Amino acid sequence: MKKIILYTTLLLSVAAMSGCKKDSYPGGEISPFIALYDLRNIYRGKDVTLTKENMLGSTTITGMVVSDHSGGNLPEGILVVQDKRRLDQLRGIAIPIGAEAASYKPGDSVVISVEGKTLSRVDGMLQLKGVEPASIKKVSSDNPYLAMVVQANRILDNPDQYECILAAIVEGGFDPLPSPGEKLSGDKLVNDGYGNITLHTEAKSEIAGVDAPVLANFYVIPFNKLDGESKLVPQLRMRTKKDLDLLSSVIEIPAVVITGIMSDADGGDGNYEYVQLMATKDIDFSVTPFSVVTTNNAGASAPGGYPANGWATGTQRTYKINLNSGTAKKGTFFYAGGTGKKINGSASTSISTSNWVKAYDYVAKDGEGFGSKTGGWLANSGNACGVAVFDGTTVTVNTKPVDALFISSGGSLYTPTPTPQGYRIPNNDWYRIKHPITKVEQPYYRQGSNTQFLPYPAGQGYFYLLGGEYNLKLGRWTKARTTSTILLSRTSVLTDIEGEGSFRIKE
Repeated sequence: MKKIILYTTLLLSVAAMSGCKKDSYPGGEISPFIALYDLRNIYRGKDVTLTKENMLGSTTITGMVVSDHSGGNLPEGILVVQDKRRLDQLRGIAIPIGAEAASYKPGDSVVISVEGKTLSRVDGMLQLKGVEPASIKKVSSDNPYLAMVVQANRILDNPDQYECILAAIVEGGFDPLPSPGEKLSGDKLVNDGYGNITLHTEAKSEIAGVDAPVLANFYVIPFNKLDGESKLVPQLRMRTKKDLDLLSSVIEIPAVVITGIMSDADGGDGNYEYVQLMATKDIDFSVTPFSVVTTNNAGASAPGGYPANGWATGTQRTYKINLNSGTAKKGTFFYAGGTGKKINGSASTSISTSNWVKAYDYVAKDGEGFGSKTGGWLANSGNACGVAVFDGTTVTVNTKPVDALFISSGGSLYTPTPTPQGYRIPNNDWYRIKHPITKVEQPYYRQGSNTQFLPYPAGQGYFYLLGGEYNLKLGRWTKARTTSTILLSRTSVLTDIEGEGSFRIKE
């Protein structure tokens, strides 16, 4: 696995190059190599013979082998090659060459003559047919090769784009959870928080007898099949046992989840900002208290520099209120914030009849434990602000939140030296305390892969509607929270922020 290089890319919408004419200039020479990105674009729904004309003067492909038949789990006789020669876009192709396919190993660099060969979709899989083993030249072996970190929904939405590349599905679990002793053999639905996608394991493969994990990284090659309506349906296949990377991360079910934020109400913000939350179990806050902490990181906020005490830094940087009375039923929304209890500022609809577990006068009062009184509980623009929920009312530099989300990314947020300082994050749908692939510790926002954030809204009155789904039975996020905002008016009502598109838990 050390030879695999993890790869991410911005997916661009680019017109197919095969329909364009190449520019020329005196002395210029057309490359003999056509990128797999361009090669795949030549296929337009029916078999096509490859010529110098439709390949714009090219005759050959070059790429890295990613198929490995030693595990007995890939389609027989199929050599899989990938490259990213065009626009840094990783693309792959299936090449049927019979038993010779098993003689190639991942990391083999090959050059293949393709003039006169045929692009054909066979049972859903785009194949480069007519390639004789003798026309494949192995240039070198044991080279590092790429695996693209990709979310399940992207493969489902664009099956042709991801077919025949080596992909990494990160932090995937099965839906439903496997029974004790259940094996990987057959078809199982893998969920990575972005969608359910089929993982296929051949009954005679070396992988078939492996216990189905609760949580793992899956290195897979997507192959497409056709459903009854001629729609491409991706099917993931691991190559060998080594493509299953078991994770040691503990599944944590947060009792409270952040589901919405009003950070910039219509008119003055004082006591009209609030956070919408959901309980994932019945909670009596007088017995099991929690706390909500917000952070602002404007350049003028004191104390300056990196937050030496993290969420407990206080003064103008962080502000805490306690949730120590009231109740919330499992699966219900509740609210914490200023005393205004209006949906969108002072002149808007009252939502005082909602379950306000805590309405606190942050304009006139210092925070409960730390934080100076303020006219703005959350920032409206500029450097990052954030919200964190803690189990209990004692928050120190080392206390880990049960949930946290950030808006924007600027400011003095994290430094590794001389000692690490920053805002601790939980294991949730956006952040991981330990990198899911390298296993390196990264317990702070802006450290490692913990970079996701909500953008500041375009103006006043926008509510962060954090739609998503947490599955209590699976103990995981099955739909990651979105970053959508909705513009509320003064007459908006509660169903606008608790109705369609809002967060849900599933049992």
